[in-house]
Amino acid sequence: MATPTEKNHNKHLDLLHDYKIHLVKYIEILERMDKQSEFAKEWNLTTIKERKQEIQVIDKILKNLIRF
Repeated sequence: MATPTEKNHNKHLDLLHDYKIHLVKYIEILERMDKQSEFAKEWNLTTIKERKQEIQVIDKILKNLIRF
């Protein structure tokens, strides 16, 4: 049976994974906007780069943490 600490740990890992999924969808939306407008492409370039770096960090965290 899982302890309250283990449940809390797993819950937070799930939230982190959900945030990663949100970022992936957000990047897809920005990239679609880039295809429609050259101005949007220049505007979103930095944001897309930063979000992709965030996803890399989240991936490292998720891979290095072991669920109880």
